[in-house]
Amino acid sequence: MIAIVNRRSVTSGARDNLNRLFTWSICWILLPNAAFMWLWIIGAPPRYSEIITGGAIGLIVRNARYPIRLAAFVLLMIYSALSFVAALFNFRVSSLIESLSFLIEMRPESSIEYYWGAVALIVTLLAGARLLRMRTDFRGNWAIIAAIAITACLAGLDALLSLSTSGAYQRATADGAPFDSGVRRSGFASQPDGRRDLILVIVESLGQPHDPATAARLIERWKRADIAARYDFTQGTAPYFGSTTSAEMRALCGRWGNYAEVMEKRDKGCLPARLRKAGYATLALHSFDGAFFDRARWYPNMGFERRLFRDDLIRRGAASCPGVFPGACDRDVPGIIYRELKADPRPQFIYWLTVNSHLPVPISEALNTGTCRADLPDEVRRFPMLCRQFALWLEIEERLAEQMTKPDFPDADILLVGDHMPPYFDGAQRSQFDPENVPWMLLRRKTAPGRGLQHRQYFATANDPPRTGHAAPLSPARIAKPVAQRFP
Repeated sequence: MIAIVNRRSVTSGARDNLNRLFTWSICWILLPNAAFMWLWIIGAPPRYSEIITGGAIGLIVRNARYPIRLAAFVLLMIYSALSFVAALFNFRVSSLIESLSFLIEMRPESSIEYYWGAVALIVTLLAGARLLRMRTDFRGNWAIIAAIAITACLAGLDALLSLSTSGAYQRATADGAPFDSGVRRSGFASQPDGRRDLILVIVESLGQPHDPATAARLIERWKRADIAARYDFTQGTAPYFGSTTSAEMRALCGRWGNYAEVMEKRDKGCLPARLRKAGYATLALHSFDGAFFDRARWYPNMGFERRLFRDDLIRRGAASCPGVFPGACDRDVPGIIYRELKADPRPQFIYWLTVNSHLPVPISEALNTGTCRADLPDEVRRFPMLCRQFALWLEIEERLAEQMTKPDFPDADILLVGDHMPPYFDGAQRSQFDPENVPWMLLRRKTAPGRGLQHRQYFATANDPPRTGHAAPLSPARIAKPVAQRFP
């Protein structure tokens, strides 16, 4: 009789231990990853490291009290969410955490994607808070081995299902990677002569399409007769790493780098500083807020003597456009650039960072994204979000072309470059773009100006506020000295 009781006790204990292992698997393997697993169907960043991390944390705290287990679960979910977003937008998790203070400028409620992400996170946390009240303190080496195997199986499945797109998410700067950029490959500003202005535009999320028809549509505007009559057009691609601020360091300072490098001190080697030393007026425009990533603080350290951000551009006539990053409407900025060029007799270097095409792009009449443009390639029209984003890229080109073809538009070389590929989370849309390179498009003025810089006239409109901080016009002697001789 005692033996029978003991066997029953052992059987009951084994069953109880198995139930605890099952509960542990639900709490630390299935539940933290359930909100991401449906993305396997459409493709998403690989998450095997997060799955392994969750399993390891679960093993460590399985015997801990409920408050400790709950706190560990909450931290795991926060880490998983940050890691997912970081992978999408080409950040390191550490860099994303550092940038959290800037997220007050975001308007995530304007995106259904962020809304459902928040709902999924809240539901997961509530479910975890309830399930973690159950016992997960399984015992025995066999149970530990089983827990490790369960974790490894899900991590391996994730690695297998994300294999086709995993390379697109590994965009941290590679150690020892030789530097290159669209500015370098195009020859833009390599020999500034002071007789024509220089305009650099970084277009948010402008990637290099794989589809030939889509790539051709992206440059179609620059091959029309009105542009061809005044500009030589060349194009190409260049490698990229990181997010938008990395692209700014790449284009403006000629290196792989982080904006923290110019946060506290001036860098005389950056292009704006070098051009300013050579006699150029330097102006930076950004369609978003200057406090975001502290751009108002480190742009001067790159050599920009003047900065115009969202509110400044709106005061100069730009409309406000919605989005997760609401800013000045990019379509209105080329007109402001035109007026800035006309207003200063000095040769000018103007840099413009766009914002409206930042993902996710909302359906908005203000953005002209209410319907998909009929003139877009079939490969673009397959995806509503890509359709909206592509339309914004083309609108920037069209508005620039309007200004560039004006009879009195100052002689200028214009370079457009992408910062990074569009950070779609689904594989179908992400696979439409080169994961390693972004496009550049150079429009170089065909003929040297006959009028000379001394003939540039001040031009202003009633919408322009008073201008301050300008240096005196160049003297005839300084004009006569080629800037190329003064350029370091």
